[in-house]
Amino acid sequence: MLVLFVGSHMKCLKHKIDSLDIENYACKYTLIEGDALGDNFEFLSYEGKFEAIADGGSKVTSTTYYHAKGDIELKVDELTAGKDKAMG
Repeated sequence: MLVLFVGSHMKCLKHKIDSLDIENYACKYTLIEGDALGDNFEFLSYEGKFEAIADGGSKVTSTTYYHAKGDIELKVDELTAGKDKAMG
């Protein structure tokens, strides 16, 4: 899946879908190319799950796995800043 952005700081992202569990509303996918990887990451992996909640809405659980290049030490505040920027 190739994602192109208009008016964003990112030009494109390339993801591959690792698994799609339609019955349990869950998926796993990996960012394999794109501006978001920068110089620090080989790839990023994601897991997402959607669950119904009592009030009729949904709860979304999302987990990100960071796979750094070489011996790069990742700092929590830098990861949080990157996540916040991506969510914006």
